[in-house]
Amino acid sequence: MTFDHEHVPTDHLRALQDAGVNIQPGPDALEHAQDKLVMRAAVDRLELPNPAWSSVTDVDALVRFGDETGWPVVLKTPRGGYDGKGVRIVASPEEAAEAADWFEAMSPLLAEAKVEFTRELSALVARTPDGEARAWPVVHTIQVDGVCDEVIAPALDIPLEVAAAAEDAALRIAAELDVTGVLAVELFETPGTGAGFLINELAMRPHNTGHWTQDGSITSQFEQHLRAVLNLPLGATDALAPVTVMKNFLGGENQDLYSAYPMALAAEPAAKVHCYGKSVRPGRKIGHVNLMGSSTTEVDSVRRRATAVAGIIRDGRVPTEEPSAIFEENA
Repeated sequence: MTFDHEHVPTDHLRALQDAGVNIQPGPDALEHAQDKLVMRAAVDRLELPNPAWSSVTDVDALVRFGDETGWPVVLKTPRGGYDGKGVRIVASPEEAAEAADWFEAMSPLLAEAKVEFTRELSALVARTPDGEARAWPVVHTIQVDGVCDEVIAPALDIPLEVAAAAEDAALRIAAELDVTGVLAVELFETPGTGAGFLINELAMRPHNTGHWTQDGSITSQFEQHLRAVLNLPLGATDALAPVTVMKNFLGGENQDLYSAYPMALAAEPAAKVHCYGKSVRPGRKIGHVNLMGSSTTEVDSVRRRATAVAGIIRDGRVPTEEPSAIFEENA
């Protein structure tokens, strides 16, 4: 048994293990992706780059943390949050008092120092039960309103030592926590400080930041996950092009996505369109577009073209204006 999301009660999984079911990744590993407090403690234990953090049980503890580390701070629910949900920025002791309802619903919560970063990165690896592990190139991820919007693979202009350290950190987490299958380690890039990055979150499954591998890598994350959990030899993770862009599309005006395929595919014959078969709701991830470039200098053009295809499917029509060449990234 394996997973397409982490939020499966570990008690259920341990009961299945006791009944002889092969669970990959196991519940002891999976807990680090389910509970952010457990994850932060593990990152500290492994002496990997971690933002300042604390387990806080009430508003007073949150205020003490903010006064010690500086405001604003980030308050997170340890379990259940995703795509920006379960996260709030607390700018002052006065705003901390407004979080009292969160403590009533769940305690303790995770408080983190707000990280000043230049961009977000993701280090994707896979590991088998026998310990074989491989890493894909570190990628640049672009978030909009807490949701992954674009991925540029590999991350451009990243120092070689930072990329190597990020891959090594992800491989070490996989080994030390006995992770099997695909592991995504989401990172904040922090040039000039420490290793050049801080660890943000973990995901133990094929991940949105790895969707580019479906068309841009010798082995996709989905094939690799199955190889890994079945303890088969892992596939090569080399990139197939100098740059690959993955562009998500969310639910919009068009309810019949297939009706837009002729327009989208004619507009960009090199694009690979992946729809998830989900019902269309505003703001819901329903698919993505992958597009490769023959040179890193083409990245802006590739981003524009991938965005145009995603927009045709989302809206059911060809846009009247070309997407901007440069996409502003939320800090």
